[in-house]
Amino acid sequence: MICILSLLISCKTENTNPTAIFHKTHEPKKVNAPFSDAVQVGNLFFLSGQVGMDHTTRKLVPGGIKAETKKVLENIKEVLAQHQMTMDNVVKCTVILSDIDDFSAFNQVYTTYFPQKPARTTFAASGLAVGAKIEIECIAARY
Repeated sequence: MICILSLLISCKTENTNPTAIFHKTHEPKKVNAPFSDAVQVGNLFFLSGQVGMDHTTRKLVPGGIKAETKKVLENIKEVLAQHQMTMDNVVKCTVILSDIDDFSAFNQVYTTYFPQKPARTTFAASGLAVGAKIEIECIAARY
């Protein structure tokens, strides 16, 4: 994995020793969060996990796993747009479900956002932030 990441980083980076750029959030209510929405190393962008939160109300969207999945993916689109990218730039996702029984319903929504089929890892864990049913983090490449 490290070998692959090194290759991707050096692919389009003129500097052979790229430094990390910790980008500020585009969401005013997240300015004091203890993490960056995106960290850039060369042409790779590592996006922090997103939950199905409506950032204007700071509450999870109602409607269950499908509604939360859609909002998570829309939140990811917003972060990508801040860096002049789209969902087509996503090369890897890590998906965390609070209940693995939600896999099929989540996947129905997810596949509509990623026809290019980025690499993905999906697992279930209890106790996601703010009681979310899903969290997704991803890596995007600007090319």
